[in-house]
Amino acid sequence: MSSRTETTVQPAARVNKARAVKGNLSGSWLGLILPVFIILLWEYASRSGWVAPHLLPSPTTVVDEMAALAQGGELLGHITITLYRVFAGFLAGSLAAVLLGAATGYVKVIHQLLDPMLQALRAIPSLAWVPLFVLWIGIGEASKITLVAVGVFFPVYLNLTSGIQGIDRKLIEVGRIYNFTSLQQIKKIILPAALPSFIIGLRSGLSLGWMFVVAAELLGASQGLGYLMVYGQNTSAPSLVIGSIILFAIFGKITDEILKRIQTKTLKWQDNLENAS
Repeated sequence: MSSRTETTVQPAARVNKARAVKGNLSGSWLGLILPVFIILLWEYASRSGWVAPHLLPSPTTVVDEMAALAQGGELLGHITITLYRVFAGFLAGSLAAVLLGAATGYVKVIHQLLDPMLQALRAIPSLAWVPLFVLWIGIGEASKITLVAVGVFFPVYLNLTSGIQGIDRKLIEVGRIYNFTSLQQIKKIILPAALPSFIIGLRSGLSLGWMFVVAAELLGASQGLGYLMVYGQNTSAPSLVIGSIILFAIFGKITDEILKRIQTKTLKWQDNLENAS
C-alpha cells in the first residue's frame, strides 16, 4: 500500500516541478517582448530619420561604440570599478542596516531613541551627501562606497524594522507559552516572520545602490560607468551615454534577479500567488 502511495506521489511532484519550470521559462520570455519591441522601433526610427542621429543614435551604433570600447579593454575597467563600488557599498550598508534595524525593531527604547533621527536623515537627497563626504573622506573610493552604502542602508533598515515590529503578538505569546528564551524567539519566530520584509528591503536597497553609484561617479570619478556617461556628454557622444545607461539597466536587472531567486528559494514555504503551481 505504501509503495503504491509513493509511486503516485512521486510522478505528481515531478509534474508540479515541471509546471513550475515551464511557468518560469514562459514568464522570462514574456518579459523580453517589450524590450525587443522598443529596440526594433528605436532602430527603425533612427534609420528612417524620425529622430536626429546626433541626439538618439540607433541601437546598432550604440552597440558598435560599446564593442569598440570593449575590444580596447576600457569598457571592462569601467564595469569592474562600478560593480566593486556597488557591491562594497551594498555589503556595508546592509550590515549597518541589519545591526541598527534589528536593535530598533526589537528594543522599544532604542527605537524611540534612534528612529526619529534616522527617518530625518532618510529625507536628505543623495547629492547633498557628496560634498560632505568629499570634505570628510576625500575624493577617493571611500567616499563613493560610503555614498552607495547610505543609499542601501535606509530601505533595508526600514523594511527590517517594520518586519520585526509587524510580527503578530500571538506568535510571541506562543513562544512564551513554550518557555522560549530570547535567542530561541529570535531564531524560531522573529527571523522567519521578518525575513520576507528583509529580503524586499535588500532588493530595494540594491536598486538604490545603483542609483547612488551614478551620483558618486558623476562627481569626481575618473573611471566607471557614471564617468563614461559624463565623458560622452562632454564629447557630444550620445552613444556612450545611452550605452552606459543600458549597461546600468542590464547589471541592475541581473543583480536584482539574483536576489529574487534567493527570495524565491528562501521563502518557498509561503503559501502565496508567486509560489502557487
